[in-house]
Amino acid sequence: MLTEGTRGMTFRTIGWLGLSAALIGALYAQRPFREFPGVEYRLGSIPLPPDWQEKTEWTFARLMYPQAPGGRYGGGYGRGFGSRGIWTEGNSIWTQDYPRADRHFVQALRRLTRIHVRSVEEPINLDEGDAYDWPWLYAVQPGHWQLTDAQTKAMREYLLRGGFFMADDFWGPGEWDVFMQTMHKVFPDREAVELDNDNAIFHMVYDLNDRYQVASMGSVNAGRSWKCQNCPDHWRGIFDDRGRLMVAITFQSDIGDSWEWADEPNYPAHYAALGIRIGVNYVVYAMTH
Repeated sequence: MLTEGTRGMTFRTIGWLGLSAALIGALYAQRPFREFPGVEYRLGSIPLPPDWQEKTEWTFARLMYPQAPGGRYGGGYGRGFGSRGIWTEGNSIWTQDYPRADRHFVQALRRLTRIHVRSVEEPINLDEGDAYDWPWLYAVQPGHWQLTDAQTKAMREYLLRGGFFMADDFWGPGEWDVFMQTMHKVFPDREAVELDNDNAIFHMVYDLNDRYQVASMGSVNAGRSWKCQNCPDHWRGIFDDRGRLMVAITFQSDIGDSWEWADEPNYPAHYAALGIRIGVNYVVYAMTH
């Protein structure tokens, strides 16, 4: 747990201790904001905050990715939301919960920390070569992804240079296998392991020993926490040679929905509370390790 004195250092820009110069340069090299249509929200349906153009020290970066053959929404969402599943144009599985979840979470991060947070997210395409400008990268539903060889190489470089990747909201052994097929291309020599309760990431701002499965809104409406039977929550990760957690995996929980529906009265508060605390801890860990 951070003391008040150490938090002051942690939440300043110089708190990006251990990250490469390229990552530190993100404060000065932020790409102009861009937005895509999503599988749940039409382009522009979530209003831009008044300060969306403000330059800040930290931005929520969401990974754009091509979906695996047969992956969810691969042929388009069927609601006429735009690009019919062309991943570089949005409206494919990487846009699940986007942008509502991202914008709710960054508001919580602003209120709960001293990090200077941008009020809008940034979609990141690994093919564009600037992933190193973004020390935090988040992906939803990576049980439906399939990075290309060039993208897996870029992901490997990003992580080894000090980047942090959070993989969220995928369920069951089939989706786990799809996720790990790509991660084994990124790191052929590294495995995902269960995170112990004493891992630093669970104690950055909040002590989170008593975690539980975070339900999606759909599961809540169905009266359960899971999306598949016999699918308990797992908190896993992939480490570098120095013991730094590079990849944090919230397998069989839906943290994104906990952000997306945090202001919805019908969504249970205890899911939103844990999901936001998980996100806060993960961001602070990413900026200090």
